[in-house]
Amino acid sequence: MDGERVDYKSNGVKGPSLDVPPDLTQLSRDTRYVVPGTAVSASSYQVGQPTQTVATAANAVGDVRIERAGTQRWLVVNRPADKLWTPVRDFWLESGFLLAQDQENLGIMETDYAENRAKLPQDFIRNALGKVFDSLYSTGERDKFRTRLERRPDGGTEIYISHRGMEEVITGAKGDSTVWQPRATDPELEAEFLRRLMVKLGVTQEQSKALIAAGATPQTSRVALVNNLPVVQMDEGFERAWRRVGLALDRTGFTVEDRDRSQGTYFVRYVEPVANKSEPGFFSKLFGGSAAAQAPLKYRITLKSEGDKTTVSVLNAQGTPESSANAQRIVQVIADDLK
Repeated sequence: MDGERVDYKSNGVKGPSLDVPPDLTQLSRDTRYVVPGTAVSASSYQVGQPTQTVATAANAVGDVRIERAGTQRWLVVNRPADKLWTPVRDFWLESGFLLAQDQENLGIMETDYAENRAKLPQDFIRNALGKVFDSLYSTGERDKFRTRLERRPDGGTEIYISHRGMEEVITGAKGDSTVWQPRATDPELEAEFLRRLMVKLGVTQEQSKALIAAGATPQTSRVALVNNLPVVQMDEGFERAWRRVGLALDRTGFTVEDRDRSQGTYFVRYVEPVANKSEPGFFSKLFGGSAAAQAPLKYRITLKSEGDKTTVSVLNAQGTPESSANAQRIVQVIADDLK
């Protein structure tokens, strides 16, 4: 994805400016023609610093590396989570978002729904009107991002970014009304914000692009029936399966209320799909919908591993195996995202 086409802005909120202050000089992007021996400044100091390079096939720079499985990517940073929380939080605010959830004790932060202003047409009329009438323009799409920080046994941290999108759909016999509906997760948007977060953590623009371009791994998961119960079978050990299932749950609209890594269990809330998509669904209340949302159902998503094989199953709130239609849907949703 072209990073220049990502420019988010929450309604009525302007993020901190990233412009260079007038009393500082912009760091030079190309120092080949700088004459040594000039007065000391930020730009001239950069000339004497060694330039870091990264091979296209590499997946790490310094203490930051990226891991990838299918369309999923996440960062592994050799720093403790409490040292990363503030930089990651500042990253989202600087990117034009407000934080709707900011829970350091759970390692979860979530932005509000914001519009990608870069998608608006830059025509003559809009340019002439300027920002005074900027609110009159809308793309009909909104995005939000959830960031999850997981502590590693070695003292490092894994960072996951998951996307959820909404789109405004015209309804009614005369097309005179609209509702907001969920739209598909965009892995490329997730990748772009992971890349930008790498830059925030000290990786250069060129290095971050090379890391994101690292190749994907082959598909390792499938839906199966075990004792007449729907499960997801993964050709991966517990550690990697735990990370990937957690990201899949974040991506696909579940709310993870708690997790017990030692027992391989995620405690989640799930909302059944709305049968008639012309009616406002669960998310429509976020944008002023008047219809009452369906009550969420609570489940446990459990992982059991033997060597390099892991089985993911669905239990009800009491811990009993589920074979209902909802359990089958949950298993299928997880499996589809793991591809």
